[in-house]
Amino acid sequence: MSLKAKTPAEVLDVMGRVCPYPLVLTKKQMEKLSSGQVLKVMCDAPASAEDSLPRFAEKSGFPIEVDKVGDHWEIYIEKK
Repeated sequence: MSLKAKTPAEVLDVMGRVCPYPLVLTKKQMEKLSSGQVLKVMCDAPASAEDSLPRFAEKSGFPIEVDKVGDHWEIYIEKK
C-alpha cells in the first residue's frame, strides 16, 4: 500500500518556508509520531522537497513518497 493511501497522523504545512525550516520542523514532528504513523508535509520549497527531506528520510530509514501537486509538493513519510 502506498504511503499516500494511508491516513496521515499529522499534516505539517511548511508552505512559504525555505531551508532549513521545512527539514527542522519535519524532524521535530517525526519525533512525536509512533512507529507506523505517517506524516504528510505540504511544501513549496524545491530544495526541501527534492533534496533535504528525502535525504533525511533515507538516512533515518523512513519510507517516503514525494508527490508534485501543481505548484507544491505533498511528502509522505512513515515512521519506522
